Amino acid sequence: MKKTSGYFYGIRRRWLFGSFFVLLAFLLLSLFVLAISAIVNRDLLLTLLVTFVLGLCIVALTFLTNAKFLHAILHPIDSATQAAHRIREGSYGITLAKRHNDELGELIDAINDMSMQIKQAESLKTEFISSVSHELRTPLTAITGWGETLLYDETLSQDSRRGLEIILGEARRLSKLVEELLEFTRMEDGRFTLNVQQMNVASELEETMFTYREHLRRDGVELTYESFAGEIPAFSGDPERLRQVFYNILDNAAKHGREGGKIQVKLDFIEGLIVVNIRDFGPGIPEDELEHVKMKFYKGSSKERGSGIGLAVCEEIIRYHKGTLDIQNAPEGGVIVQVCLPV
Repeated sequence: MKKTSGYFYGIRRRWLFGSFFVLLAFLLLSLFVLAISAIVNRDLLLTLLVTFVLGLCIVALTFLTNAKFLHAILHPIDSATQAAHRIREGSYGITLAKRHNDELGELIDAINDMSMQIKQAESLKTEFISSVSHELRTPLTAITGWGETLLYDETLSQDSRRGLEIILGEARRLSKLVEELLEFTRMEDGRFTLNVQQMNVASELEETMFTYREHLRRDGVELTYESFAGEIPAFSGDPERLRQVFYNILDNAAKHGREGGKIQVKLDFIEGLIVVNIRDFGPGIPEDELEHVKMKFYKGSSKERGSGIGLAVCEEIIRYHKGTLDIQNAPEGGVIVQVCLPV
């Protein structure tokens, strides 16, 4: 799309205006020479030809020097702008080649330094999260194991049993948080991989719902499922990762839309795409937060507990499957999460 405003556009416009005035000066000069020639009765045709060639040379030289000048200024600024956009989108550590020791060179040095410092900060953050997550795994496993063992003790009072169930619930919640943080660190340092095999998406989706349905029932949420009437072809993907995506989306729908009392899941096959729609009937997402909900650690105005990276991990998994994850507010209320997987 052609820009019609901004610094670059202004420079180009001034360049065209300058060239126009050069051309105008050339025409006036030609008229003046022709007038002089007519007065002194010289060869009018020769004078016109010489004037025309001279004028073309002046115009061509003006355009070439202006173009060279514009390229020398605008190209490095444009490259620096593109690099800044890439850094903003997460490409930390990229650097630009420095060609001159001038103001533009200082700008490129500043951008390169900023990029490297952000990369170092991100690396330290990822290492810290990974280290803490690994350290938390062992005590959480012990808490969960001993808690489940103690529940088998028939001499426990009702209050003690209830307390143990609360401890186990919180331990499992922390374990899920630790797993999400570990997934995040794998995603950040390039260790995020898929175990690809031929799989049945419908079976994996139905198995996830079967596992999660009882949990939803205890929370008073009804889970309904509309399957695809025809046959869905086999899909090359990672079954465990896709179950993780379906589980996380259902978990979010249960947490944020439980007051709607219902979650609808629909499976379709449309023009070579396996489409999974998961909808809740809760309050929805504020419009100004919709574009940010898949960002890492973003929680918005929600009061629900969580790490804020579950949807970011889900989108990464779907992206690795060359699919898309879309989140929108439903027209009648609630949120629709759509997963599209190309066959």
